[in-house]
Amino acid sequence: MEKENLRSGQDANRGYSGVPTFLRSPYCEKIEDLDADYAILGVPYDEGSPFVGGSRFCARSVREHSLRFRGALYDIENDKEYLKEALKNKRIIDVGDIDVVPSRGDKTMEKVTTVVTQIQMKGAMPVILGGDHTITYPVVRAYKKPIHVIQLDAHMDYDPISKGMTYINSTSFRLLHELKHVKSLTQVGIRSMRDKRQNILDARENGSTIVTMPEVRKNGPGKIINHLPEGEDCYVSIDVDAYDMSLVPGCVSGEPGGFTFDELKISLQSIARKMNVVGLDFVEVNPSLDVGTGSTSYLGALTVSMFLGFIDEKVRMGK
Repeated sequence: MEKENLRSGQDANRGYSGVPTFLRSPYCEKIEDLDADYAILGVPYDEGSPFVGGSRFCARSVREHSLRFRGALYDIENDKEYLKEALKNKRIIDVGDIDVVPSRGDKTMEKVTTVVTQIQMKGAMPVILGGDHTITYPVVRAYKKPIHVIQLDAHMDYDPISKGMTYINSTSFRLLHELKHVKSLTQVGIRSMRDKRQNILDARENGSTIVTMPEVRKNGPGKIINHLPEGEDCYVSIDVDAYDMSLVPGCVSGEPGGFTFDELKISLQSIARKMNVVGLDFVEVNPSLDVGTGSTSYLGALTVSMFLGFIDEKVRMGK
């Protein structure tokens, strides 16, 4: 007689049960024990949000909704399974969250840079779940080799530092643009009328390539990085408000006129195929604002998993 399983996490793995690591991947408590191709790290920090807090719960909620995927992501459009081998062979590992220091953004950002450096030293690619968009700067700061940075966002996040507010979500890309190892910054999906004209001028003066949503639609989402050299290292930062606001009720800064799901999917496919992605982050889901089904968190889990699948497919094809 077959023995009945008594606990979730064995065979059942229902979407509402089990320990909520990302995609049910194994949990690694100590970075020194990490053996993975991809390391999931949460940064539950939202003190850089000047309007409405709550994105500190982004990583937790995205992890919970990732439990709805079981063993692989299947795309019926092209009859492909993504991440099947990576999950089966335990090459995706969840390393938990940064121990945030409340009211001390400087200390928290130092921790982020330190842990991301440690992950890279173990040979894994950092996959960061925010938090707000403040976190991208300390993550990119942890890289040593030259990289391109691609930002998918409704907003520039290019404010100058004012009144001592260094670590907030609207200054992160001005800060990282100053890092010597950042070869280029490409800002895609920009459309907000709340951005300041001077910030746009400053970004372009500093070498930023800005791809507005009308340009995305005119030229096609598959051509957003035509200006970048093929095969070079890049880091990708995805703000959930890159999507049209109708898709992301659980985002405090949603804007009209954004990416549809298919448009962002094509964009991420093109990035994964052309560039060597060495890290990514996903930020700004605010679960407290979401609808009852948690659709924004689910879209986040799908987006990160899907992009990771595109990256992993290219890596495996190259082996």
